[in-house]
Amino acid sequence: MTESQKIKVGITQGDMNGVGPEIILKTFMDPAILEICTPIIFSSTKVMNNQRRVSASESFNFNLIRDLDTLNASRANLFNCFDEDVNVEFGKPSPLAGKNALKCIDVACEALLSNKIDVLVTAPVDKHSVSIDLPTFTGHTGYLQQKLGAEQSLMLLLNNNLRVGLLTEHLPIRDVASQITKERIILKAKIMAKSLLEDFGIRRPKIAILSLNPHAGDQGAIGKEELEIILPAVEALKAENILAFGPFPADGFFGAQAYKNYDGILAMYHDQGLAPFKALSFGGGVNFTAGLKFVRTSPDHGTAYDIAGKNMADESSFRQAVYTAIDIFRMRNNWTEISANPLKAAPRQREGRER
Repeated sequence: MTESQKIKVGITQGDMNGVGPEIILKTFMDPAILEICTPIIFSSTKVMNNQRRVSASESFNFNLIRDLDTLNASRANLFNCFDEDVNVEFGKPSPLAGKNALKCIDVACEALLSNKIDVLVTAPVDKHSVSIDLPTFTGHTGYLQQKLGAEQSLMLLLNNNLRVGLLTEHLPIRDVASQITKERIILKAKIMAKSLLEDFGIRRPKIAILSLNPHAGDQGAIGKEELEIILPAVEALKAENILAFGPFPADGFFGAQAYKNYDGILAMYHDQGLAPFKALSFGGGVNFTAGLKFVRTSPDHGTAYDIAGKNMADESSFRQAVYTAIDIFRMRNNWTEISANPLKAAPRQREGRER
């Protein structure tokens, strides 16, 4: 692969007091990954140099840049987002860590919008620390949707052929039921179907939609959302030629491994989808924001304050997030070619799972 063919991967540092800088450093110390992409890390020399000392990796050097037109395609590039002195306090949430994390996200978004980078991979942030300066912040997904000009998006967790999307994201459980609407289910399922086609090359994806209540409401005995909202949404999707099925009780669906029969799963709320996903993904899961014009991924874990600064963090999920961003970017380019020449579609796309 020539240097001009390498995909430019923007990386945000995440919370400087968490494991973000560590997993970034560990990922790009592997020269193999530099053969397929050009990393641009949006951080601070002070933060990353501190991590080099903590990780005893001072022999590893970044290419320091202040202009995104002066990249070294063969090395990990470091773009300084803030110059002030910082006191990294591993394991401790702080307003400064939140402020700097947000600054890195904003600079990276500007780079995406100006086509200076091709994809974005975000290291974990502490939502409370960021929300001190920005009270409306509830996570990367909603913030990036706003910054990158998308009307809607879908949080989609990936691990091999397991793909779990969330109808609602970071909401208190008491508020979930009020957000379950037929229109919202149809909207999110359509985003998933489009992403499975264009981002993953699955021509006729099968989508499973989970129930809200235990036992799918037991025909209305313990909740009517399934009969009055979810099932009508499934039928409406089928009427639009989308292969949607359900609603399925989440416990039996995952317990009986029925998830293996579907290309995508739409969960009603955060823990309903993420608890089984993380149990099944063995630390290698990736968070992907479907529905954006740009490709954005992240590891499926948080700041891990309990092990920050101890050189114990596993970079597997972060590394996979980088590879996944590259794969999706390439698939989208393939889809653009297919759309321009439909005769190419048959040999290059995969059918959904067999019924």
